[in-house]
Amino acid sequence: MRRNPFTGLIAAALVVFTTAACTESEPPKVVDPATTRAAPAGTFVGMHDVLGNHQWLGIHYAEAPTGAMRWKAPVAARPREGTTEAIRNGAVCPQFASRFGGERGDPRGVRGEEDCLTLDIYAPADLAPGEKLPVMVWIHGGGNTIGSSGFYQGAELTREGRVVVVAIQYRLGPLGFFRHASLRAGTDDIEGSGNFALLDMAESLRWVKKNISVFGGDPENVTIFGESAGGRNVFSLLLMPQAAGLFHRAIAQSGSLVASTRAEAENAVDAAEPGHPASSNESLFQLLVLDGTAKDRDTAKAAAAKMSATQVAAYLRGKSTQEFFLAYADAEGVGMADMPRTVRDGTVLPEKNPIDSFSDGEFNRVPVIAGTNRDEFKLFLAADPELVWQLFGILPRIRDTERYNTIAEHASKSWKAIGADEPAAAMRRSGHGQVWVYRFDWDEEGSFLGTDFSELLGAGHALEIPFVFGHYDLGPELNRIFNDENAAGRAEVQNAMISYWSEFARKGNPGRGGKTALPVWQNGPDFLVIDTSDGGGLRHSDQTLTEESVLAAIQADPRLDATERCVTLKETVRGQVRHSEADLARYGC
Repeated sequence: MRRNPFTGLIAAALVVFTTAACTESEPPKVVDPATTRAAPAGTFVGMHDVLGNHQWLGIHYAEAPTGAMRWKAPVAARPREGTTEAIRNGAVCPQFASRFGGERGDPRGVRGEEDCLTLDIYAPADLAPGEKLPVMVWIHGGGNTIGSSGFYQGAELTREGRVVVVAIQYRLGPLGFFRHASLRAGTDDIEGSGNFALLDMAESLRWVKKNISVFGGDPENVTIFGESAGGRNVFSLLLMPQAAGLFHRAIAQSGSLVASTRAEAENAVDAAEPGHPASSNESLFQLLVLDGTAKDRDTAKAAAAKMSATQVAAYLRGKSTQEFFLAYADAEGVGMADMPRTVRDGTVLPEKNPIDSFSDGEFNRVPVIAGTNRDEFKLFLAADPELVWQLFGILPRIRDTERYNTIAEHASKSWKAIGADEPAAAMRRSGHGQVWVYRFDWDEEGSFLGTDFSELLGAGHALEIPFVFGHYDLGPELNRIFNDENAAGRAEVQNAMISYWSEFARKGNPGRGGKTALPVWQNGPDFLVIDTSDGGGLRHSDQTLTEESVLAAIQADPRLDATERCVTLKETVRGQVRHSEADLARYGC
């Protein structure tokens, strides 16, 4: 199959959340003196959000990581003098311009600013004196290469869940994950890890710990939650010693445990231990070619070998963001740089397999929710021209429904294994029993002009996010699937998800979501299926999965011929943590 593994991820994670912050109906930004708050970080004044909550936007939690601070650990923002108007989102972190991020024009252009380490806060306006609510810190998705906090509307979750919502920004792509020997000179192991984005997240949590109480949040009750790359980052923070004590619960939505080795992140492709094609050294060679210093990769490699560590570091830090990003390949013009992200460096993240770290109890032992969507991979497959064609160039049609559903079923089950079932089982093996698992099954999108979106998308990647945030007015494209016909069912699922998520934030146990009408969410090996009453309702299932069981099911599936079986196996192992394409030989592929 000809498809980029990132395309569906973007379509779901970013198109799904081009929020009201970007629509023409956005109300004017008016400072409200009632939102003035004096915190250790400074005095801030915000405004009301669309539902009447208090809202503060674009607050810096760290200094600008620019110049000599590029590829350095974040430094806490200095307290601001006077009163800062916090009524606009901070600048997005540098990333490729993308139509999925609301951009038009040159897809190779870079938007955003390096001075982007900001956060947004939503809090109920009717807090009683001294009242402190649970804090939920949202980590956005986008493959760790695109996205921003401004895509997300925290108003409904704040109001219905009775929580304080914080959405953070962090360095992305090659500015957030870049491990190179020249940058480690004179630094400690933490700063030399290459995991600058994860260090940013930890710094944002330190800001929350020090300041959130004046905004109505309880600094001793902080839940981190995120989707896709954000879920992957939640797992990383669970494994990160430097984040210990900075959060008290964790929710990983459609996350994964995939992380690059040090060799993959840094080495040249022709090294004894080969690196990724977009490793830091390969990117250095590409930069030397792009600016005319070298005529090709071989001469660039020779030139780099003659440069001292100080010279290489100065060269890298001297590049503009536009120049630096051009050393990376954009995934089919949709904005995502194909490169190593999250590095198993041995200091910030364990060097060994993440599953083993969880099994050995080497993680921040807080209550955890982990889950995936039943049809995660349908968004990926919907972008594959071999599986889906476009009527009049705009209306998608599945070519072979059985083939489409078969591939989606196996690949989505693999995601459930690596993103929920196996991490949960590993934590339980360590003696940690506070783990709850879910599967999101809502698939009532219906049809539009002959396209059955319930079949095409199903319970696809990122489609649970609107239910968690209670926000569906996402523009004409997405309003085709969030419509009047499925409004009642959506309200039912939204009520359950906001109730469970916020109750978990309050008590570290989702229980009944604080409502007697909801079933108790069990934390045993069973998982909770989340769906409408018409789809079977909220119920438990014992159909847990492992990487091995998924691969065995593909091998035994009579619907697949030999060629299709190998294609499906290859697509499935791509995201697994214990298997790779090298293992396909055992299946005759």
